[in-house]
Amino acid sequence: MNNANFLTALEVREALQQGLLSSTQLVEACFERIDEIEQEIGAWTHLDKALALEQARQADEFRRRGLALGPLHGIPVGIKDIIDTFDYPTERGSVIYQGRTPSEDATLVALLREAGAIILGKTVTTELAVMAPGKTRNPHNTAHTPGGSSSGSAAAVAAGMVPLSVGTQTNGSVIRPASYCGVYGFKPSFGRISRYRVLTQSEPLDTIGVFARSLEDLALIADVLMRYDSRDSAMQPMAAPAIASIMAQEPPLDPHFAFVRTPMWDQLEASSKDGLRELIDNVNQENRKIIDVIDLAALFKDIYQDHQNIMEADLARNFAREYRDGKSQLSSVLCEMIERGQGVLATDYNAALLRMREYNQSLEEIFDEYDAIITPSTFGPAPSGLEKTGSPLMNTIWTFCGNPALSIPLLQSPEGLPVGVQMVAGKNDDARLFRTARWLLEYLND
Repeated sequence: MNNANFLTALEVREALQQGLLSSTQLVEACFERIDEIEQEIGAWTHLDKALALEQARQADEFRRRGLALGPLHGIPVGIKDIIDTFDYPTERGSVIYQGRTPSEDATLVALLREAGAIILGKTVTTELAVMAPGKTRNPHNTAHTPGGSSSGSAAAVAAGMVPLSVGTQTNGSVIRPASYCGVYGFKPSFGRISRYRVLTQSEPLDTIGVFARSLEDLALIADVLMRYDSRDSAMQPMAAPAIASIMAQEPPLDPHFAFVRTPMWDQLEASSKDGLRELIDNVNQENRKIIDVIDLAALFKDIYQDHQNIMEADLARNFAREYRDGKSQLSSVLCEMIERGQGVLATDYNAALLRMREYNQSLEEIFDEYDAIITPSTFGPAPSGLEKTGSPLMNTIWTFCGNPALSIPLLQSPEGLPVGVQMVAGKNDDARLFRTARWLLEYLND
């Protein structure tokens, strides 16, 4: 099958079921694409073609023997290199961890294997998943950043190297690279995907996320990963959200959206503001008031400092050994964040945690009236240059409050670079968010 590497995961699954494609052929197609473009893009940090092909051959043999198959059977997935894998190194984007080979999979990797997925390799992360860029370039224009910290995961999907990948977000590390690279990205509600054996930056903020080339593919992999794990203290035993099945349902009423201008609205690039206004006008055509434009309460102007206090204090605590024993091997930007974190007072840290409740109560008032929030994923398209990964400030609120968020590639800059639109729902309304997003995409395509 030609260009099998560019198929979505659901298209791959159908082709595998119909016998039009084998998993071995798919993995070979992915590696052909990697061989063609990886030197230019730099999305991967660890690849083992023989290992991946052996997984594919086993998947094909399972299918041939008529054994039970999981929802991702034979489908390759890329894993961010801060997530432990027993058969690949996990070096966390830092020379400090060069050669580190875990003895055990992270829970999410074990769930992927259980679902039949093939672990294609480890994708590039920024240094310790913070701010210092890795080698990855944007597939749409290699002179531009792919975003961070899940840079390799987003770029690998965008470039057709793999249909699905996994990343993490502590501020904007899934939604931002998804926007810059023109793919779909999903950050679930806080505490819905296990972080066991994933590098810890900040316990109150760290969230696992996923990338794909369609909304349906995001639902497919999210349903596999959103399973309770008692080893992650942020998780609570609750029913799986069944995203794919609920997404396929029609909403009981046509959704009502709030287009939210955050305190960072004025920093948006003019072309992005124009594109968003056009989107609102297209949805509200024929005098239908589907989207209302609102501003957040004044208290949200403080959320950015609260997030910074928590994140940087946690970096100082969780990376204390790296800073003490290997400061010379850390980037200046990470050292500066750690040093600021060392100066955060316990009273300021605890006050920020308490204010999470206030912010969430304010958001609940919005979600009592609206099905979802629409807001920019980023300030604009991917900035030029590779020295920085762009601003995460359009994502800070939703990460801090633990809301589920999607980035949908709906806009384009005048230069032809993709720009994502972010959709946000109430906490633990992940499935409803997908259903609302599907409705909006179908409405726009009518």
